[in-house]
Amino acid sequence: MNLTNLQMTYLLFGIFAAILVIASSIGHILKRKAGLQPVPVIDNLNARINAWWVMLLVLGTAILIGKITFIILFGLLSLFALREFISLLPTRRGDYFPLLIAFYFVIPYQYYLVYIDWYGLYSIFIPLYVFLLIPIATLKQEDTTFFLERSAKIQWGLMVCVFCISHVPALINLKLPGFQGDKIWLALWLIMVVQTSDVLQYVCGKLFGKHKVAPALSPSKTIEGLIGGIALATALGVAMSWLTPFSYWQAALIGFIVCIFGFFGGLVMSAIKRDRGVKDWGQLIHGHGGMLDRIDSICFSAPIFFHILRYWWS
Repeated sequence: MNLTNLQMTYLLFGIFAAILVIASSIGHILKRKAGLQPVPVIDNLNARINAWWVMLLVLGTAILIGKITFIILFGLLSLFALREFISLLPTRRGDYFPLLIAFYFVIPYQYYLVYIDWYGLYSIFIPLYVFLLIPIATLKQEDTTFFLERSAKIQWGLMVCVFCISHVPALINLKLPGFQGDKIWLALWLIMVVQTSDVLQYVCGKLFGKHKVAPALSPSKTIEGLIGGIALATALGVAMSWLTPFSYWQAALIGFIVCIFGFFGGLVMSAIKRDRGVKDWGQLIHGHGGMLDRIDSICFSAPIFFHILRYWWS
């Protein structure tokens, strides 16, 4: 990272911090006006803002220290996310060996492949080799009870929590002719657009929402919130297009696409939670439930964004 890009990164985080200062001030004012009476919407909003402060600090530290730290950060995110995914679903003694492989071999090796930029292998390691390895490892205990469901659960957890998420740090390996910015900005653009869409869908839904999108899957999501959140997040993507090789209309189109995939990612993960009869994946992040509650939209949007860049800009 040269000096100019470093200064721009500092400026970027300064802008994000300023936005959070404004948001925190608004949340504090709303809380004071509400008095001692609890208001769930305001309390939830303040909890989200506080969680964003923590995430900004962690993400900023990882980025400024360097590539290795950034990759390790997302490796840890995958570790916590997969732990939540597996913990929520029933397991048997025969799952011990494949889970051992998943946590202690698949996660570190996938991120090692990202680190050395071996695209030909990290792009098929989990979808192909691990897909075959997991059911073979499950054979060790010769436990055939729910064999298909147990194997599929581990396979799907690795796909969502490890394979998909690993595409975020993989962005820094892309070769983009003509792009003079730092590759880390691409990851920041994706995270900010998708996560902002998630938050603004909630805010717009609370302010204007009347029609539920999928009441059985996610009662808090409304059509008005969906339209408002995606529209505003897409506009943010256009405003931040200087972080990318995109023109304004390209940023708008790609921002819309990743927000749509992020929305459906949230719905899919909500469907799993409803199937298990729980509200959140965990309590790791105060105000946001578990790790998967925070990154579910990134899980579905990251590989789409990565391959749009790789196939159309590389």
